[in-house]
Amino acid sequence: MRFFLPLAASVFLLLHAAGASAQAPGMAAAVDRLLAAQPAAAHAHWGISILDATTGASLYAYNDGQLFEPASNAKLFTTATALALLGPTYTMRTRVIAEGTVDAAGTLHGDLRLVGGGDPTISGRVYPYAGKTDRSSLPLAGLDDLAGQVLAHGIHAVDGQVIADDSLFPSDDRYGAGWGWDDLQWEYGAAVSALSINDNVRYLTITPGAAAGTDASTSWLPEMPDPATSLTGTASTSAPGTQPALGLSRYPDDATLRLYGSLPARGTPAHLALAIHDPARYASEALKAALQTKGVTVTGQASAVHRLLSDTQSFVLETHLPVPLRTLLPGATSSGPPLPGAVVATRTSVALAQIVTVTNKVSQNLHAEILLRLLGHEEGTDGSAAQGARVVRSFLTADAGVAPDDFVLYDGSGLSTKDLLTPRAATALLRYSAAQPWGQVFRDSLPISGVDGSLAARLPELKGRVQAKTGTLGEVDALSGFLTANSGRVVIFSVLCNDFAGTGSRAVVDALVLAAAQTF
Repeated sequence: MRFFLPLAASVFLLLHAAGASAQAPGMAAAVDRLLAAQPAAAHAHWGISILDATTGASLYAYNDGQLFEPASNAKLFTTATALALLGPTYTMRTRVIAEGTVDAAGTLHGDLRLVGGGDPTISGRVYPYAGKTDRSSLPLAGLDDLAGQVLAHGIHAVDGQVIADDSLFPSDDRYGAGWGWDDLQWEYGAAVSALSINDNVRYLTITPGAAAGTDASTSWLPEMPDPATSLTGTASTSAPGTQPALGLSRYPDDATLRLYGSLPARGTPAHLALAIHDPARYASEALKAALQTKGVTVTGQASAVHRLLSDTQSFVLETHLPVPLRTLLPGATSSGPPLPGAVVATRTSVALAQIVTVTNKVSQNLHAEILLRLLGHEEGTDGSAAQGARVVRSFLTADAGVAPDDFVLYDGSGLSTKDLLTPRAATALLRYSAAQPWGQVFRDSLPISGVDGSLAARLPELKGRVQAKTGTLGEVDALSGFLTANSGRVVIFSVLCNDFAGTGSRAVVDALVLAAAQTF
């Protein structure tokens, strides 16, 4: 069957398909010039949406209705939904439960259960965020504190096990759909758990030897081994002044990390952030060690219990089902499932507003993924990524006014290559957020040009005048947020770039933002 559009509609569609815009001729000329300046930019796929922050009027659009991989711009959608529904004061509670009786000598006849409530802040990271990532305390200090509380409760010995319980979230949902297998060994691809320790990462330092031909040395922080991972191989020391040539590999079905290559003598040590394979199991081992350090005898083993997914529905079908949304009361807390026994130690996270700030300022993937699953737990039917994505979709379409066909999100962080959204979806969300009670918290969580976060070294010409979320994947670059133009006018913008071969996309994105500052 064939049909014909009226002439005016046909012309509009042709212009839109070509990326043309009748708005802001100065901006249109700048876009044409910048995208034609180098072959990689000309071959890439670009989308731009710019709105007036006060009126919401569209000032410029270029492919703004086409779908793009957003990379970490997906975090805008996760964190906005979390602030709207969970609230800026929402916290997560981690508990230690004594499952048994304690006799007069202080011996617990039973197990100690460490129950995760989805707190991503059990680490040495400093809160609140103050311009850069600081880690002033030891990575396992939070578990040391819990162990001290257990001892203060009068428990001096445990004749059972130390069990870590992360069943608030399904454990076979620890990675997002569409994540690359070669991302999973690194910090940004760390496994998601309701019981996360040190961002579910251990730091490996490789230090060159004193002279060429000697082996490099290695050290870990935290020092406690990951029971699911072993390191083999070694790096050698090359002549002073040579280029570092270090390699580290791990396959998905292998627990072994293989180190190889070389570092130059008298050169700088290499620091690698490597993902912990089973965070809950690691937490149980770390708590047992902390208890023993404080003089609490533990007879049993350290172990972990998990909850498996039971839902068999298609991810897309599940996430497109509407769900009734409710805004939690201020001060709400997630603490994991109710369990029999006495609570003998508790740790409460900082407020959600501070967690969102870290998530957006430094683009912390694990934090975003935990928030997605907490949304699934609090607003959906379980703590799965699918239920979290369902809640995000319902919020965006029912409350924030984002068109249902303008986005598909498979995870909370943007690491998935299946995520898609339009530039106008990003500006619609940002425009909506500006009028909400939590809107200033959200805006303040975004990196500031020339000041902090992932924009600290970018756009120095517009220092302090851009608050925006960055996004980077292979061949993907994105930037969406708020811009104070040279005129003083505040605009909301989204620049999404896909299929940019090689390097240089970031410079083009920044040049486009500079052009917007000069135009509007």
